[in-house]
Amino acid sequence: MTQPPPREREPAEEPARDSGVPDDGRDLLLAGFVKDGPGDTCPPSAALAAVVEDLSGPERRCEGATDDELIGLLGRWNALEAWAAAGKHGVIRELIRRRARPGLGGYQPMHGDLPAQWHEGLAHEVSMGLGLSIRGADKLTCFAWDLQARLPGIGAALASGVISEWKARLISDELAVLDDEHAAEAEKLILDQIAGQPPGVIGKLAAQAVCTVDPDGAAKRRQHAEREEARVRFWRANGGACALAAYGLPTDAALAANDAIEDRAQRYKRLKIRPDARLDQLRVLAFLDILNGITLETRLTQSRADAAAEQDRTVTARADGPPERGPGGAPDGGGTPVGTAESGPSDEDRDAYDWDSYFGDHGEPDDEVPGDKSGMDLAGTPGPSAPDDGWFTSHFDDSGEPVVCSHSSDADAVSDGIGAAAAPPLPGLAARANLTLPLATLLGLAERPGAGHALGPLDPALVRDLASSAANSPDSELCVTITDGEGVAVAHGCARPTRPKKSSPPASRDGPQGLAPWALTLRDEPGPPGGYGTWTLTLPDGRDLTVKLLAVPVSDCDHRHESHGYQPNDTLRHLVQIRDGTCTFPTCSAHARESDFEHAVPYDQGGKTCACNGGARSRRCHRVKQSSGWSVTQPEPGLHQWTAPSGRTYTQGPMRYPA
Repeated sequence: MTQPPPREREPAEEPARDSGVPDDGRDLLLAGFVKDGPGDTCPPSAALAAVVEDLSGPERRCEGATDDELIGLLGRWNALEAWAAAGKHGVIRELIRRRARPGLGGYQPMHGDLPAQWHEGLAHEVSMGLGLSIRGADKLTCFAWDLQARLPGIGAALASGVISEWKARLISDELAVLDDEHAAEAEKLILDQIAGQPPGVIGKLAAQAVCTVDPDGAAKRRQHAEREEARVRFWRANGGACALAAYGLPTDAALAANDAIEDRAQRYKRLKIRPDARLDQLRVLAFLDILNGITLETRLTQSRADAAAEQDRTVTARADGPPERGPGGAPDGGGTPVGTAESGPSDEDRDAYDWDSYFGDHGEPDDEVPGDKSGMDLAGTPGPSAPDDGWFTSHFDDSGEPVVCSHSSDADAVSDGIGAAAAPPLPGLAARANLTLPLATLLGLAERPGAGHALGPLDPALVRDLASSAANSPDSELCVTITDGEGVAVAHGCARPTRPKKSSPPASRDGPQGLAPWALTLRDEPGPPGGYGTWTLTLPDGRDLTVKLLAVPVSDCDHRHESHGYQPNDTLRHLVQIRDGTCTFPTCSAHARESDFEHAVPYDQGGKTCACNGGARSRRCHRVKQSSGWSVTQPEPGLHQWTAPSGRTYTQGPMRYPA
């Protein structure tokens, strides 16, 4: 390959390295980074990177630099970050050229020297190379293409350090609804206005440009969002709590929904549902209650019951002895504890935040997490619990629709509609195979964390709460998974209701939940061949479930559950799902239950339909595996080796459960 000639630079473009350092230890090059100095204004390059690293690298304290010079160095680091991102995009564009996919009849539409379409597996290669999710790699690949094919001016601004990668992405997203001609016009309108502007301002400039060059642009963008971007996202936030968001909503329906949430939250505040809660917390409660079909009457009665129980606990504690003194001499549990004030904006101050900039800086989660339903894995697995479901009749009228509460201004008006009878209990969590709750934690033997698909780690207290809630749902599906010391599943069994013996009365379901501990006991009867016996799982309400533990094929396979056709039997499919946990491509997070059972050696080429030759692959990863240049081998059950067109090999082992 012919090397391009070196790029010539003007002498003033980069700060010149002085030969000496004065006695005071101050590097003479620092003076070049004052405002508008040669170091402050030179374009990013490898030479500049060497200078600023020498002056202010990660281990340096910038000795002798003035505040003005420090700001100049900070700006050059920011420009170098953008320059490095532009270099990364250039490599991705070369991969696009090499992975070009011909169109119909072999015709390949081009944008300059870039093809308009490429093979689907390119995102998988970028994903593994950069440690991104596949969805994030898709976005990055399209963005790199856009910066040369449609928005070369924005691409040049990024490469020269005028704007950051995130700001360039904002512009690309806003202009995505325009055709190439209008996108070029919009780019010209904003190109000289974006330097030094925060993300919120840049997003507004780009949106205004769309409306200017194409009067129908705003309507196009809104309609495109409602059609192509409509989705509900669920993920675990950094603090361990969950987040739920909807995108692409029709404006009128979204406004009505927001009003309904606000109305319910204000009623909760008037009724003192949670007296100490901020209004934002009440909005969250109202949002979830509306989605879960919990009526105002049910929530009010539950709140009163909780308050009465808390009062009883307080009375009991006082009877047992004098209250302990907290900080400042105040009794614990009374008054306002010193040093525990809630942080965060008040309702009056929240409008003072630059919300556009906030969301522009933080964005949304990169991973596209499948919206699968909740589930529970004890010591590994989920399973059924079926308490009396009579409470459903209190939530719905004869038509099957949720009962709509009338507006009221005080608690008495609401309570009049409830009557003297106690309200039905709040519905439990229907656990269906995506929560892993360690039995050791439920049995009180250890304080081990759990895990949940799309949730991540679950602290032990949350494990117990989720297990209790799941036991209250008639729709829960419970299983038991036994793991080795490294958290790899070695045995698994689905829990089924135990047939009561004729001589023994059925277990009572009338008592309150959670009074008895969970229990797992071995029965004195044979289990499945090659398995680990038959066990009894006892729920807190006294119900017994039968669990027959089967061996999970990892590292070895006796072909016990092999199917002789192309499709696996239900037992084989389920055991492979438990073993793999997710799609076996290393950066794919699709749940195994939403993935295909795929043969490493194709069935039509003699591959077995067995755990030693099968693995969970999402539909997209399944297609990529079957495309040119890709292959998957399984040296042993549960070990999946992917080979990409580049020749690089990536390995994914079996699921590691909390251990």
